Amino acid sequence: MPPVSDVIVVAALVGMLVVAFGHPRGRVEVAVGAVCAAATLATGLLTFDEARGAIDHLAPVVAFLVTILVVADVCARAGLFAAAAQHVSGWSRGSAVRLFTGVFLLAAVVTATLSLDATVVLLTPVVLAAAVVRSAPAGPGTYACLRMANSASLLLPVSNLTNLLALPHLHLTFLGFAGRMAPVLAVVLVVEYVGLRLLFRDRLAATTPVAEVVRPAPVPAFPVTVVVLMLAGFAIVSPFGGDPWWVSLVAAVVLAVWAVPRGLARPIHLVHAAHPGFAVWVLALGVVVAGLAEGFLGDAVRDIAPTSTGLGALLAIAVLATVLANLLTNLSATLLLVPVVAPFGTTAVLAALLGLNVGSGLTWTGSLANLLWRRTLRRRGVRPTTSAFHRVSLTLTPVSLVAAVVVLWAVS
Repeated sequence: MPPVSDVIVVAALVGMLVVAFGHPRGRVEVAVGAVCAAATLATGLLTFDEARGAIDHLAPVVAFLVTILVVADVCARAGLFAAAAQHVSGWSRGSAVRLFTGVFLLAAVVTATLSLDATVVLLTPVVLAAAVVRSAPAGPGTYACLRMANSASLLLPVSNLTNLLALPHLHLTFLGFAGRMAPVLAVVLVVEYVGLRLLFRDRLAATTPVAEVVRPAPVPAFPVTVVVLMLAGFAIVSPFGGDPWWVSLVAAVVLAVWAVPRGLARPIHLVHAAHPGFAVWVLALGVVVAGLAEGFLGDAVRDIAPTSTGLGALLAIAVLATVLANLLTNLSATLLLVPVVAPFGTTAVLAALLGLNVGSGLTWTGSLANLLWRRTLRRRGVRPTTSAFHRVSLTLTPVSLVAAVVVLWAVS
């Protein structure tokens, strides 16, 4: 029978995951996070200094999350996503395949530059609306958003919180990370695109009617310029040890100062967009997972984690990361697994990220993005079934994951 301290920490983690899946009001997230972190400390598995260290480790990542959510929200309010979707819709010229291709590429770009949350929460509704307006099948486009939210987050350190959490364990700059992951992402995109085309081939066979040619809204130049400069800033500060949140903070402030006087948003809107309750929840999760790492699960992961970087070992690391992500969510799994495999080198950490990003698309519980996507669609009257979700995820995820690992091994 596991010690009482382990049982308490596991219960705390389960409680936090239940809250994450339910996504209640911010005050509930804060309250549950505080209680679970306090319960973890009460077990004695962690000292206060160790808990503070876990929070200090997470703080830059949470700061980035808060600021990039504001950046993405202002971009959405300025009409950036709607304009991009309209341009894709016009380019399709009534072809469901062209519309799907455009949405697929747009979702990949949004995920890579503004993080996966922007894709599932802000882009997906726009894609759904564009499909309805053109009487096109909504399913392929919305699933493209879902798959890209996880798989396209491989490219940049800022595309996913898992990457940012792993970055201190990597001997790579911002551009160095992108250079290592670009060929991996290229293969994953091919697998995902071909797989989705085959899975939705019947729904993509039709040509949708075009009642009239509608001139797309102009792409708002200022938000696009800020986002481009922000990405350049990430690359510039990285070699000097600068945290990405410094740059995203500047971008968020600039966009806020631009948006508020124009009536696009009020300050309270930007506060809500930052999701401060969720930020506190993530910090509390770091304390709980740090406690878990000191218990039986941490011991088990350390015992079974491969200690080399051959092809078989990299596959095993990616599979282990996938299993942990789908049991604990990829954020918790990152905190638990990455420090274990970090001593074996950069390639081992990157293999773990393949499982934590691509592999997290396997089940609803693998990534919070999966659940946010489901909630976003349900709020708009579309109810994706579990069977339909797993028809896609169980078909594509294993193939994408294996292909990604093989390419990572080949280029290392």
